[in-house]
Amino acid sequence: MNLDSDPRLSVDIDLTIPFHDADAMGVVWHGNYFRYFEVAREALLKQFDYGYRQMRDSGYAWPIIDTRVKYISPLHFEQQVRVNARLTEYENRLRIDYTLFDSASGKKTTKGYTIQVAVNEQNGEMCFVSPQILFDKLGIQP
Repeated sequence: MNLDSDPRLSVDIDLTIPFHDADAMGVVWHGNYFRYFEVAREALLKQFDYGYRQMRDSGYAWPIIDTRVKYISPLHFEQQVRVNARLTEYENRLRIDYTLFDSASGKKTTKGYTIQVAVNEQNGEMCFVSPQILFDKLGIQP
């Protein structure tokens, strides 16, 4: 499967930075970026019908085991941003890459990724290959 050709595997969401995400100087606290990733990740997963409810119902938890963020330029209170989330790996884990852009200028402000692995909820074991349900949702054969 070509990950770049399937429009379900990339999503853009628009956010306006709320007051409660910023410090006294109006700059977004670094930890809030992960919440922006989360909003975009859920929108992305829903596009191929494997959001968190569907994950749970399929018998797998998908905890995040690794994450990274690179702050290129700060975000500020009331700034409008676009968050792009793109699925870049799926065979053994879910890797989702994120890029944040200032909506007005189109300037890239932040990039990062999260990595999730499937854990069988019945026995608590981590799966070293993504479960068949993910491949079914993506419409591919492993």
